[in-house]
Amino acid sequence: MNWNSFYDDQAKLDEHIIKTQNLEDADVIDDKLLALYVEVGELANETRCFKFWSTKPSSDKDIVLEEYVDGLHFILSLGLDLDLHYQSVPLADHLSKTNAFLNVFTSIEQFKHTQDRDSYQQMFEAYLTLGQALGITELELQHAYKEKNQVNFQRQNQGY
Repeated sequence: MNWNSFYDDQAKLDEHIIKTQNLEDADVIDDKLLALYVEVGELANETRCFKFWSTKPSSDKDIVLEEYVDGLHFILSLGLDLDLHYQSVPLADHLSKTNAFLNVFTSIEQFKHTQDRDSYQQMFEAYLTLGQALGITELELQHAYKEKNQVNFQRQNQGY
């Protein structure tokens, strides 16, 4: 997948947020990391994959996809802040959803400490592997990201 359009769209949204929220001199890396943790947790709650004690099914795929895309926004934004870009590689597969989530949390923690190219690549790969475990296709991801990006612009314009 070509990630350049994702980074371009995210850069436009980030610039808009910086301007409308008056954040030109703010360092929001830690805020974005915390937001990413929260989004991944919200995604896990929607999938319910770890809730072995419950028979309630996962939320509908469109809800899971929207939560997944929320996390992707923060990963792309962190890459832009630190001038890091994901390079596509073949992904590992055959992970359970729970293990895929745990790998994402571990990779975010590693990235938090090092904030370098390798840890960014690993975090991005872990997140895409999670998407794969959730059955999210490239086409679904592209469409959902574009759609949510537009929603995020609208929210900023409405004082969200």
